[in-house]
Amino acid sequence: MKERVYNVPLLHVVKQQAIAESLPTIIFLHGFESIKERNVQYAYMLAEKGFRVILPEAIYHGERALKDENLPSLFWKIVLQSIHEIQLIKGWFVDQQLTNVNRIGLAGTSMGAIATLGAMAKYDWVRVAVSLMGDPSYINFANYQLKLLEKQGVTLHYTQEQKDQLMQILQSIQASTYIDTWNARPLLFWHGKQDQVVPYQSSYDFYMKLRNIYEEQNVALSYILDEKSAHNVPNQGVVETVNWFSSHL
Repeated sequence: MKERVYNVPLLHVVKQQAIAESLPTIIFLHGFESIKERNVQYAYMLAEKGFRVILPEAIYHGERALKDENLPSLFWKIVLQSIHEIQLIKGWFVDQQLTNVNRIGLAGTSMGAIATLGAMAKYDWVRVAVSLMGDPSYINFANYQLKLLEKQGVTLHYTQEQKDQLMQILQSIQASTYIDTWNARPLLFWHGKQDQVVPYQSSYDFYMKLRNIYEEQNVALSYILDEKSAHNVPNQGVVETVNWFSSHL
């Protein structure tokens, strides 16, 4: 069903017979230039497993789209806004006694996965997470984006001062900044090895740095690198996501 929470449009997917119960809940964030409806497959399969699933619409996307917006220049504003809004959405569902506050998961694809990793670093209430084609190093990815867009002839209209300010903000919130103090919770990475939109290496390096922390605390951590996939998640990636939440949330 379609709802609005703090004026954020979202899809709310849950089994009809459990609609009024306090359930383990997953917030699922869509990717750049995508829409919330694109992830209904995940939501349906997770709801079948007994989860309440919330699919928010990112700012400047779908129902929130504005004409003539230069979306590439707004990428990081969208990420930061998404991290802020999921806190509001989570609070609303907890207040309505529809969500078990101790069993909240977070997942996303591409831009949504980038926001997921930042939110996991910021919010302890995220108990389980899945990053599908995400990047935990915001600064590295921002620099990669800038070079890629320049090659494509896209103008972002950033002054050097604005770039410097953006990098300071990203440094303060990127997951990779908090590697030494990371709060270990079950985390699954899925990435396509052929991905050129969000290359896998940064997330894999982050995963390798986390391994000792997770092993010491006996917390589940996994990285699935699909040898053939580019910037898309095949059905097996969807199944792995559902299985991860079923096992750990």
